[in-house]
Amino acid sequence: MRILLLPGDGIGPEITAATEVALRALDARFGLGLALESEQIGFKGLESYGTTLHADVVAKAEAAAGVVLGPVSSASYPPPEQGGINPSATIRKRLDLYANIRPSRTRLGVPAVVPRMDLVIVRENTEGFYADRNMALGSGEFMPTPDLALAVRRITRECSQRIGRVAGQVARRRRKRLTIVHKANVLKISDGLFREGVLEGLKDFPDVAVDELLVDAVAALLVRTPEAFDVMVATNMFGDIISNEAAELSGGLGLAPSVNASDKRVVAQASHGSAPDIAGQDRANPTALLLSAGMMLEWLADRHQRNALAEAAAAMVRAVDAQLATASGRTQDLGGPLGTRAYAAAVAARINSGL
Repeated sequence: MRILLLPGDGIGPEITAATEVALRALDARFGLGLALESEQIGFKGLESYGTTLHADVVAKAEAAAGVVLGPVSSASYPPPEQGGINPSATIRKRLDLYANIRPSRTRLGVPAVVPRMDLVIVRENTEGFYADRNMALGSGEFMPTPDLALAVRRITRECSQRIGRVAGQVARRRRKRLTIVHKANVLKISDGLFREGVLEGLKDFPDVAVDELLVDAVAALLVRTPEAFDVMVATNMFGDIISNEAAELSGGLGLAPSVNASDKRVVAQASHGSAPDIAGQDRANPTALLLSAGMMLEWLADRHQRNALAEAAAAMVRAVDAQLATASGRTQDLGGPLGTRAYAAAVAARINSGL
């Protein structure tokens, strides 16, 4: 089973190396048969190939069983005609990674704004207001005059149905409660269609209890009663905002994992950015990418019906939780003494010990 590692920019190479250490420990312990391969993207790809994302790398991502994608500094890239291609956006489009799945939960010993949280936000990942996602050609933003800017939002029934099905699958594996997040009282047509499509996608999940809330109410209730939520499904922009809010409330983006998935492919990608200010200093917290890789293994376990992959995914979570539970086991951003490499080695040791 081939896993492609794309380290990216800033702290990306450091946290991807840490994730590789943990994946190799899981492979050895559970006999997963992983073949780990690395390719350069981002600024290193630009230096080597003249582009931040070579076509051969995209082809390898399409052929791999799973991809671990480090954070990229796409805002600092040169224009596309000079080789500055956004790897994350391009891979998402080419692989049709329509489902962004982002869990947030509080963890023993990690300071958090709220006392208890354990939820998953399922975000539609291919349309909405985001200009780089809703057009086949050109941008979803345009300016008829220098003093007038317009943005086009795309919502389709098909994309709403399929994200509804994914949300139903996630909810069925958890506490079987799902909240549809929208603003259909104002965006009556577009959010109205999203709501309809999600409900249609959920018809095969009669065992899942479904309710719905306006996005502004969700933003408030996440602060007041986060324990009331189990799984939420939202459009692209709303899902992006509330998942970042949930991550910060539960301990910070440094702990926030995610996967971007289609029906056939999965990419593990931490929710945070490339943090170039601490790059190369052995200070980055790799927890988010470690947990994202665990989510990737869980997705692959479901797809390939391999219990060993599911056991490895669970072992990753246990090892990270145990590591975070003691002050001496944390990275410096969480008040601990460990650097990136030492933290990764400690997590791998816990995996090896059979924790």
